[in-house]
Amino acid sequence: MSKKFERRKESFTCLNCGHHVKGDGYTNHCPKCLFSRHVDVNPGDRKCQCLGVMEPIGVVSTSKGYIIIHKCQKCGMVKRNKSSVNDCFETILSIAKKGESHA
Repeated sequence: MSKKFERRKESFTCLNCGHHVKGDGYTNHCPKCLFSRHVDVNPGDRKCQCLGVMEPIGVVSTSKGYIIIHKCQKCGMVKRNKSSVNDCFETILSIAKKGESHA
């Protein structure tokens, strides 16, 4: 049985806005614009061959915080990711507001 989560401390440059992101082992998206990259099948495994840009298309508020909904611009895969305390709250609100206008 394989693990569902592999922690990897990896820094990266955001493909959307160019912001340099210092990874902490749980970082999976840019804290500035919230875009991500489609690299995992299971979190941290780096086994996905797609490598598309994951656009934040919505936000869900839960009792434990915010969940960012990402959609791959290349293959269309939709994934949910926990927000981070380092994420730009104004960007979270902006994405949440855009999502409401599409409902």
